[in-house]
Amino acid sequence: MVAAAKKILAAPEGAPWLVLVHGLSGDHRVFSEQVRAFEDRYRILLVDLPGHGLSAGVPGPFGHHELAGHVRGALDEAGLARLHYWGTHTGAAAGLLLALRQPDRFASLILEGAVLPGRVPSSVARELSATLEVLEAEGLDAAKRRWFDESGWFEVMRSRPDECRAEAHRRIVADFGGAPWSDPGAPRPVAPVEADLAALEVPVLTYNGAHDLADFIAVADELEARLPNLRRHSIAEAGGFPAWEFPARVNALVRDFLDEIDSATRPAP
Repeated sequence: MVAAAKKILAAPEGAPWLVLVHGLSGDHRVFSEQVRAFEDRYRILLVDLPGHGLSAGVPGPFGHHELAGHVRGALDEAGLARLHYWGTHTGAAAGLLLALRQPDRFASLILEGAVLPGRVPSSVARELSATLEVLEAEGLDAAKRRWFDESGWFEVMRSRPDECRAEAHRRIVADFGGAPWSDPGAPRPVAPVEADLAALEVPVLTYNGAHDLADFIAVADELEARLPNLRRHSIAEAGGFPAWEFPARVNALVRDFLDEIDSATRPAP
């Protein structure tokens, strides 16, 4: 799984681990500002999901079960026994599924625009269906243009292109190989996790943009109702990718969250 992950070891040996996992059509570059903000205090592991970035050649299926297994393999290969996990969208679903299976491994979960494992939000299903129609009729490049130019989760970037680095994110989407869109393999079903959430004691920070799609807000509502150790925030002016759109705001929020956890677990001098 060499292509699965990119390690950044700028922090001192023994510093806590922070694992960053992107969502569909992204790659590790979506966390560029988070790496700059946290690499002085954390050892960082960036994981590219199968079909994306450094893992573009990893075959499907590309369901939540398979993606979570890929991330777990990257964690095992890097020897991470304890970590903070930060995921966006599909990356958040993979992290939540892993934490339910291996809770002692996770010092915390940070979930941006979370998706529940095994469930595809209706807005995502609609966008995927429309994008696949373009893919079949006009090809991959046209499908990727449609994905970025019309999907609701990119609306804030499109409306505030300079401030929210729209062209840089468009380039990430342009590099996406498209395999997870068209892979014919059937992913392994994921059993419903809702009943298990109440037993997950891992500290969780979840946040959405104030202009995120209703489906993603509904997931945050459900997590807030079920998870016993959750903090929830809304990022003013942001859309589907607050950590990309307004990184300084999100980084400050996450820094406070992590500082509190790490100070509580740090051995006394």
